[in-house]
Amino acid sequence: MGLETYRSKRDFGATLEPRGRRARKSGHSFVVQKHDASRLHYDFRLEMDGVLKSWAVTKGPSLVPGEKRLAVQVEDHPLEYGSFEGTIPKGEYGGGTVLLWDRGSWSPIGDAKRGFAKGHLDFELEGEKLAGRWHLVRMASKPREKRNNWLLIKGDDDAARTHDEPDILDERPESVASGRGLFEIEREAPGWSAKTGRIRRSKDEAAGSSTIGANDLKKAKLAEMPDFVDPALATLVASAPEGTRWVHEIKFDGYRLQAHVNTKDTKLLTRSGLDWTGKFGKPILEALTALDVKTAIIDGELVVEAGNGASDFSALQDDLSQGRTDRFAFYAFDLMHLDGRDLTRVPLVTRKQLLQKLLGDAVEPLRFSTHFEEDGDLILRHACRLSLEGIVSKLKDAPYRSGRSRNWLKSKCSERQEFVIAGYVPSTTTKQAIGSLVLGVYENDQLRYVGKVGTGYSVATALSLYKKLEKERTSDSPFARRLSADEARQVRFVEPDLVAEVEFRAWTADGILRHASFRGLREDKPAKEIVQETKKAALSVEGEPRRTVRLTHPDRLYWPDDGVTKEGLADYYAEVWRHMAPFVVARPLALLRCPTGINGQKFFQKHAWKGLNPKIALVRDPKSPRDEPMIGIHDLDGLMALVQSATLEIHPWGAAIADLEHPDMLTMDLDPGEDVSWEAVILAAEETRERLSAAGLNAFVKSSGGKGLHVVAPLKPKANWASVKAFTKDVAEAMAHDAPDRYVATIAKSKRKGKILVDYLRNQRGATAVAAYSTRARPGAAVSMPLGWDELSPSIGPGYFTVENTPTRLASIARDPWGDFRSAATPLQFKRQAS
Repeated sequence: MGLETYRSKRDFGATLEPRGRRARKSGHSFVVQKHDASRLHYDFRLEMDGVLKSWAVTKGPSLVPGEKRLAVQVEDHPLEYGSFEGTIPKGEYGGGTVLLWDRGSWSPIGDAKRGFAKGHLDFELEGEKLAGRWHLVRMASKPREKRNNWLLIKGDDDAARTHDEPDILDERPESVASGRGLFEIEREAPGWSAKTGRIRRSKDEAAGSSTIGANDLKKAKLAEMPDFVDPALATLVASAPEGTRWVHEIKFDGYRLQAHVNTKDTKLLTRSGLDWTGKFGKPILEALTALDVKTAIIDGELVVEAGNGASDFSALQDDLSQGRTDRFAFYAFDLMHLDGRDLTRVPLVTRKQLLQKLLGDAVEPLRFSTHFEEDGDLILRHACRLSLEGIVSKLKDAPYRSGRSRNWLKSKCSERQEFVIAGYVPSTTTKQAIGSLVLGVYENDQLRYVGKVGTGYSVATALSLYKKLEKERTSDSPFARRLSADEARQVRFVEPDLVAEVEFRAWTADGILRHASFRGLREDKPAKEIVQETKKAALSVEGEPRRTVRLTHPDRLYWPDDGVTKEGLADYYAEVWRHMAPFVVARPLALLRCPTGINGQKFFQKHAWKGLNPKIALVRDPKSPRDEPMIGIHDLDGLMALVQSATLEIHPWGAAIADLEHPDMLTMDLDPGEDVSWEAVILAAEETRERLSAAGLNAFVKSSGGKGLHVVAPLKPKANWASVKAFTKDVAEAMAHDAPDRYVATIAKSKRKGKILVDYLRNQRGATAVAAYSTRARPGAAVSMPLGWDELSPSIGPGYFTVENTPTRLASIARDPWGDFRSAATPLQFKRQAS
C-alpha cells in the first residue's frame, strides 16, 4: 500500500502521530495498540517491506486455539508508529486514546511475501504478552465489499490457553511502555513520554507542524554552508529561569556533535571542530544522509542511554572503547543551516519547528529533542527525580549565538564539569592501574589544584588510564603553587593535556572538590579551556557529618563494573547518613562482608571478630551471655568502620538494643519467583498495605535492592516476638489462601515459580532484613530505597536506585517519604501466641 493513504488521512499539524516514511532496511518487529476510538479495538501490526502492515482486530487477539477474531486490514503505517502512545484529538482520523499494549518480534513460517499475497500468513510471535504460533487468513470478499477482512487465529502450542483460563486482554490491560491504562493516558492528552512524563504541545510546536512560509524565514539569509559553526554554549546558573520567554530541554550526558549533512559527504564534528565522522559507526551517518534535504547543519548530542532511560557518559565511553555502536542515539536540538539558508538569526522556536519537520521522516538513531514550557524549576525537579543530569533553558525568540551567553542557561541536578588531569596516584590494589587522578582548572593561564578523584573507575578504565598517562609522565608539577606533602604523596605528574569529566557533591571553602566521581575522558575539549564553572568560595554541604575513620586501600573496587570503590561507598553513606541513621543505630546488626568486592569471597557475620574496629560497638545478648557478642553502631564513625571492614550489606534486627524482646518494626518481604512481573509485585505491596492498615498499622514501602519490595510497619515496642511472628504469618497465609495463583507463604522454591513469596520469617528473634539505604552486594550497586506509595510504578524497578543516583534523588525530593516513620508507630493489637 505504501504510506500515501496513511498520510492523506491525517493532519500532522493537529495530531502527534508520526509522519514517518518507508524504511530502507527490513526488520521483524510487531506491535499491538489498544485503540479507544469510536469503538474500542486492537490494532495488530507486522513489519513488512519497510512499513507496518496493519489490521484492526475488533475484539482483540485471543489465546484460545481456533478462536477466530475478525481482523480488518487497514492502511500501512510507518515503523515509527510502533512506539506511538497518546491521544489523537477528537475530530481527527482515528480520534481517541492509543495504548501500546504489546510489542516484540515476529518470525514468518515459510515465505512471508507469498503467504501475504495468497491470504494465508503463518508466523510466530515473541512479545511481552503474545507468543507462539499464529495465523492470519484472508476471507473471501463479498460483492461490493470494500473492506479487506482477515481472521486472526492462535495456534495450539505452549503459549495457548483454554476457555477456562483468564483472558489475556483482561489479565494484562496495561501499556508495555508506561504501565498505564487507557484512562490514565486519556487524562494526559495530548501525549506522553515514558522517559520524561507528560508532554504538553506548545502553540509554537503546533504551528510548526504545518508548512513554514517565507514570512517565518525573513531573517534567514541565502548563504553557502560554512565548514563549521562555533557552537552556542550554556551558562551555568543556580536555578532554572521562570517565565513564558523560556523553553526547557533535557540536558544530555554525551558528546556534543555538529552534523554537517550533505548528500555527498555527511560529517560529524565535535564542539571544537574535530572530525569524528568515523567514530560512531554507519547507522547515524546513513540516517542523516537519508534526510530529505540537500544541505543542513544540525546541533545535537550523541548519547548512550542506561537502563533507567537516562543518558550515561560512562556507558558511552565503554561502548566506544569496545567498538560497539548499536546503542548510540543522536538527539537533535537545533538547526543552523538548511538548503542554502543561514538560520542563525532566525528565532529559536522557528529553528526548532524546521528541525522537527526535517526529522519527521527520520528513523532511529535520530531523535528530536522535545522542549517543555512549564515552570523551569518544576522541569528541573522532575529531571532530578529521574536521575537525569539537569536541564538547558533557552530564550524562545533568541538567535543562534556562538560562544557562551545567557540566551542558553543550564541548571544541574548535581555538580559536574570538566577538569584538567595533571597527575595520578597508582592503585594500591591493582598492578599498573591508577588509583586516583590529580585534577586542576585554569585561572589566568595558570593551573590551580582542585583535588583528586578516586572513584568511578571500572578495572578496565583504571588499567587504560594508567597506560595512557604513563606516556605523559613529567618530573615537574604543572601546578602554579607547590603542593603540600599530603597533596603530593605518591603523585606522578603528567603533561596537562587530557580532560576528565567529574561529578561531585560540592566545593570546600578553599576550592577543593568534595565526593568526586570520575565519569570519563573528554577528548572533544581542549585542556586550556577548562576553568571552574562555579564560584570559588562555594560553601560545603551544611550539616554533613565529618568522617574520622581512616580507610586503608580507599581505591579498592567493591563494585568493579560500576566503578564504586571503598572511598566511594564511604562518600555515599556520608551523604545518606541523616536519613539512614534511625534504621541502623543502636540495634544488633548482621553484615555481609566482601573483602575483595562483590566478585570475591562473601560471608555473613552476626558476631564480633578479632581486630574489630573500636568504633564498632559490642552488643551482649542476655539470652546467650556466653556467646560471642553481637555488633552494632552508634554513629557515623561506626558506619565508616563497617565500610573499612568491607561491609557491603547491613541487616539490622527489628528491635532496638534497649529492648531486644519487643520489636519496634515488622517487615513483610515480597520476593517474586520466576516469571513474575514487577507490576504484580507492586500490586502485592499495595494489598499488604491494606491488610496491615486493617490491623491498625501504618505501612511504608521500600525497594529491597534485589528483586522485590519490603512493606514495613513501625510498632510501639509492646508485643513480643512470638506475637509479631504469629500476626505476620497470618497475613502471609491469608494472602496465599485468598490468591493461591499469585502468592505463597512457604519458602520452598519448587512452589514459587510464577508466584510471590510473602516472607514473614523476618519477624522472629534474631532474624534481620536489609536496612533502608543499605547497599546490596550485587552487580549494579543498587540500594534498598524508601519510597512514597505514589512512587511505585513500572518505571522505577527493583534496582533503579543506586549508590550513584541516590544522593541526587535525596537532594531533589520535597520530603523524605519515611520522614515520619517513627511518629507513625502504633501498638500491635494481636493476642494469639505463635506455636
